[in-house]
Amino acid sequence: MKLSIIIPVLNESAALPALMAQLATLMQDGVDVLLVDGGSQDHTASLAERAGWRVVRSERGRAHQMNAGAASASGDIFLFLHADTQLPPDAVAQVRLALQGGRCWGRFDVVIAGQALMLRVVAWMMNRRSRWSGMATGDQAMFMTRQAFDAVGGFPEQPLMEDIEMSLRLKRLSPPVCLRCKVTTSGRRWETRGVWRTIFLMWRLRWAYWQIGRASCRERV
Repeated sequence: MKLSIIIPVLNESAALPALMAQLATLMQDGVDVLLVDGGSQDHTASLAERAGWRVVRSERGRAHQMNAGAASASGDIFLFLHADTQLPPDAVAQVRLALQGGRCWGRFDVVIAGQALMLRVVAWMMNRRSRWSGMATGDQAMFMTRQAFDAVGGFPEQPLMEDIEMSLRLKRLSPPVCLRCKVTTSGRRWETRGVWRTIFLMWRLRWAYWQIGRASCRERV
């Protein structure tokens, strides 16, 4: 099964060298890699194109961008990757193997890179909560079959919590495969805003979503 890696980006020119380095070998091995630019002002799209990358331009917003990438992708499996997240070396083989057992989607465990020791605790809690709830976040590099993506209508085009809503929809098709191999995501937003402040903000947004946003989303489905 062919794999497409879909990467929504916005002003990520600083992250491009590391991103290109980690994905170059996969591209040489036939993995379909798409950058979906949401209107960057720092030449992210043009820099990627000059380096030979396939770039799709889209309306700004992570859900819009991921859906646009899926519409242009050629793979049978979609893996949605943040620009500041690194896959483990055997990610492609792990994903293909994970989807051979009858389940149609999944995610990786995550490590948050950074100086603060609390980031290790945050990552451990994210992985445990995800395994217990069957929910995934974008930081965990969600993957799914094209068939599953189409069956749920793609990512809900909402400004926040599109990954949570997508998890809920995919859970109707099958439980997720929770891979224990880890992706490494940047802790920049945690360290810039403060770890505890970021934790509080994320839980406040999640609570607001369940109270208000989820009900509104149901009305549109």
